[in-house]
Amino acid sequence: MTKLSERIKEEIFLTYGERTQGAKARDQKAKNRLPGGDTRTATYFFPYPPYMVEGRGCCLYDCDGNEYIDFLNNYTSLIHGHAHPRIVEAARTQLEKGTVLGGPAEIQFKHAEHLCGRVPSLEMIRYCNSGTEATLFALRAARAHTGKDGLIKMDGGYHGSHDAVDVNVMPDTSGADTPLAHVERGVPQSVLNDVCIVPFNDLPAVEKTLKAHKERIAAVIVEPVMGAGGGIPPEPGYLQGLRELTRQHDVLLIFDEIISFRMHRGGMQARLGVTPDITALGKIIGGGFPVGAFGGKREIMERFSPFHPENIAHSGTFNGNNITMAAGLAAMELYDQAEADRLNTLGDRMRSGFKNAMDRVGLHGQVLGMGSVVVVMWRRGKNINARHSVESVMSGGALPSLIHLEMLNRGIYFAGRGMFAVSTPMTGKEIDRAVSAFEGALEKLKPVVDEELPHLLK
Repeated sequence: MTKLSERIKEEIFLTYGERTQGAKARDQKAKNRLPGGDTRTATYFFPYPPYMVEGRGCCLYDCDGNEYIDFLNNYTSLIHGHAHPRIVEAARTQLEKGTVLGGPAEIQFKHAEHLCGRVPSLEMIRYCNSGTEATLFALRAARAHTGKDGLIKMDGGYHGSHDAVDVNVMPDTSGADTPLAHVERGVPQSVLNDVCIVPFNDLPAVEKTLKAHKERIAAVIVEPVMGAGGGIPPEPGYLQGLRELTRQHDVLLIFDEIISFRMHRGGMQARLGVTPDITALGKIIGGGFPVGAFGGKREIMERFSPFHPENIAHSGTFNGNNITMAAGLAAMELYDQAEADRLNTLGDRMRSGFKNAMDRVGLHGQVLGMGSVVVVMWRRGKNINARHSVESVMSGGALPSLIHLEMLNRGIYFAGRGMFAVSTPMTGKEIDRAVSAFEGALEKLKPVVDEELPHLLK
């Protein structure tokens, strides 16, 4: 006789398949030309993702006619959800004048003035087309400014996909006191000569590494709140401690605020009063279009001027393109401190609702993240670094992916790794619907936990 847990799994997959027959057919065609059927590792999941055809406000509609409340928001980049009228109008007006005109444009420095006026570390800024490029050039600026090549990054920290930061994106799980450094497939081992790895939230490890390698470390790069690494917030005093240590050792501090910028009008640096030397930005500053930016102190950024005697070349066909700048400026003007505070409150409401649902169903788990980003983890005890996040994934077994599919069946769209992002079209109603769907999914999957994951039972 089939176990109850197996019957529940089969039912979830069967329901998903019945709802997404058009997506399945498209997925099969896509695999002929797109390796794996997609062109973004993060967006693909088993058995196949829904194919979205339209977004309006906080809702998405797929090719099979299903409606979802969108808590993915293109991995946090759509702070105003989909097709916000003011952003659409800004993009349309610019589109009618041309997409990118091959020269400087007034909208570029208007966008730059706005950003520099709200982010404490920004005196000057350059634009690019992705977060990957933003961190790449932030590091290049740090190396040029200091004359040193070394980097300290956090175990499990994600800063895009260029070689220098494709180190320990999947954190070390060896159990060693100091994380063992490793590169992603295809990244040369020589990269490890210039990258030191320390755990997030561990100031003594940073201090030890700086003392040992001060003569070759150009910068410490860190997400103020870990994103892909598990939504882990900084411990009290951690970012302040990083600032003090980097000053003491004459090393630059780089904040990757590509995700965390949404948590305050001026990013986490403004929220906590910790000003880095360089900041990398992306996602919400482009109004839904491809974007990246990096900036900081004038003395550092002036090196990108062609008039500087030791200038750094930085080009890109679509850097600061007119449509992105116009849409992005509209998006940021709409996102004032009152809206940031409102979204953070909704995020707190979701965290509380999810944790209460776990308690009511009788399961151990954590609900992390900060502000308007919420992350569900399946591990007992406190999560303070990315190694704990991996332990959570291992502890949860198939539960996260089953919850993901079951909540998709219930009309809630979010990241398969358990991350939810709140957007401005949302109210408490959408949050409560997500909490209800989450609790319903847990209740349905409780027999699976009973049979396969008893360590998560209370």
